[in-house]
Amino acid sequence: MRRLSLICIAALAFMAFTSCENKENKPKLVEETKVDSLKKLNMQKDSEINEMLETFNQIQEGLREIGEAENRVSVARAAEGADRKQQIMEDISFINNTMKQNRALIARLKQQMRESSVKGEQLQKSLEQLIAQLDEKEEQIRKLRAELEAKDIHIAQLDETISSLNSDVSELQDQNSQKAKTINDQTAQLNTAWFAFGTKQELKTQRIIDGSRVLESNFNKSYFTKIDIRVQKEIKLYSKSAKIMTTHPSSSYTLEKDANKQYVLKINNPQLFWSTSKYLVVLVK
Repeated sequence: MRRLSLICIAALAFMAFTSCENKENKPKLVEETKVDSLKKLNMQKDSEINEMLETFNQIQEGLREIGEAENRVSVARAAEGADRKQQIMEDISFINNTMKQNRALIARLKQQMRESSVKGEQLQKSLEQLIAQLDEKEEQIRKLRAELEAKDIHIAQLDETISSLNSDVSELQDQNSQKAKTINDQTAQLNTAWFAFGTKQELKTQRIIDGSRVLESNFNKSYFTKIDIRVQKEIKLYSKSAKIMTTHPSSSYTLEKDANKQYVLKINNPQLFWSTSKYLVVLVK
């Protein structure tokens, strides 16, 4: 019997030691998880910054090459010979193509900045400076055309360059507007939900409930009220008795009474609350 008691005491001591050790290790594991999450977040931000910097550099390189081509046009204008017109046309064509590429890169950079988790005024200022530089280049090309025309060096392709640039800018603006509208529509749809409350008879009449079944038949959708879950986080039920009939995580909401002892549904975590169903049905009396 004494031997058995000693064994029991030893077992209890071992269990207590193991429990203490687990309690000591738990904060360490939590801390390691936080560190891993921060590392992943930093890696994501570094990747996004590198992508944006690469696009910045490509635009800057395009502007540099345009400047060199403009210098070659200036030299060709001052030179003599039949090949100078051909040289000017080639450089103007190069400027045209590079301007197109830069406009496309700016559109891509705007998209990257919209989708990036990295936000900052400096990034926006740098983008605005790039757009201003590109606008300045377009103005320089217009002046260049006037100078060439003054010297009877009218190049049809130069007119096409200006027209094409204006068309590209307009097209990019339309594309960006359409993309923004699509994103806004999708976001609104993702954040839309519907709710309805009523007595048992009212909900039955609208085919919302049928015995213990909820929303299983061809119910009347027009009876529901449409809401934006980002905005409406409280729903007044105007009743002293309320029972939620649809399935929603209990930790995401509370049912509280107002000054008139009537229930108000308060949604504490909208994303979690509406994750199981975008329809809410409440039975009241």
